[in-house]
Amino acid sequence: MSMASGTHRYRRVGVLYGGPSAEREVSLVSGKEVAGALQRRGYRAVSLIDTGADLAAQLRKRRIDVIFNALHGKIGEDGCVQGLLEVMGIPYTGSGVTASALCMDKVLAKQVLLRNRIPTPSYQVVSADETAVPSLPLPVVVKPRSEGSSIGVVIVRRQRDMARAVREACRFDRDALVEKYVPGKEVTVGLLNGEALGVTEIRPAKGFYDFKAKYTSGMATHVFPAPLPGPLYRRALALAARVCRTLGCQGAPRVDFRISPERRLYVLEVNTLPGMTPLSLLPEIAAGVGIGFEDLVERILDGAALKNRAAGLAGSSPREAANA
Repeated sequence: MSMASGTHRYRRVGVLYGGPSAEREVSLVSGKEVAGALQRRGYRAVSLIDTGADLAAQLRKRRIDVIFNALHGKIGEDGCVQGLLEVMGIPYTGSGVTASALCMDKVLAKQVLLRNRIPTPSYQVVSADETAVPSLPLPVVVKPRSEGSSIGVVIVRRQRDMARAVREACRFDRDALVEKYVPGKEVTVGLLNGEALGVTEIRPAKGFYDFKAKYTSGMATHVFPAPLPGPLYRRALALAARVCRTLGCQGAPRVDFRISPERRLYVLEVNTLPGMTPLSLLPEIAAGVGIGFEDLVERILDGAALKNRAAGLAGSSPREAANA
């Protein structure tokens, strides 16, 4: 599509990026990449909006028709921004309020998965001021209850390191999630508008796939398609799609798994707004199935909608809703 042909659905696109979360720097890169792709596609009125307390005023001032949400982490990915956009009647990319909040809270997401008999590692929740020692056998993975990009994540192999790991996780959140460590392979599945695209295996150069490995060139190898037996590959695709249906995810989420030596799949978490940086997994998976970055960005934008129909006509801009 091109602006010259008059086929673009929206006139003024706002790309939300930055924000106040611990993932701000990653979001700044994602937002710039997305805005550049849209501009190359002929969208002439593309506004990069560094998201803060004045977001509502910024959206009104720039008369934004639709939002491409390139935020990561708290505020932008946990339902807060989504709720504001629903109230303002501005269609946006990604999941709605409930799914965003649910997936950001790893404990609540695991509870929903387990109730639906979807395998995820066993866990306990620990607060920084608790003296109780988690009873899960070592090794375990300790992570903040509501953070992304592996921020604050530590693998604990010795009991004497547990308290320090919990304190580190609780620097970013009120609780720490202590999760059974599953040995084996780490893989991830990217989805686009309900379709599971493909499976990538992640091989960190050393240690595990932490923040540094995710965003430093050469610190991890991504193997696409993941070298898995055909039935296991197809099971990963199907399970990722089921996970997203169960949690209510929309847009282009990514589901992370561990595969045990017995070839069992365990869901680690769902990223409702995956990174769109040059090192990010979702664009790599899309490229692997023939969807270039600009196509991917435009397809995500085409899926923008209001998720609460009471806030307006789903998929319509305020002007379109008024004229419907």
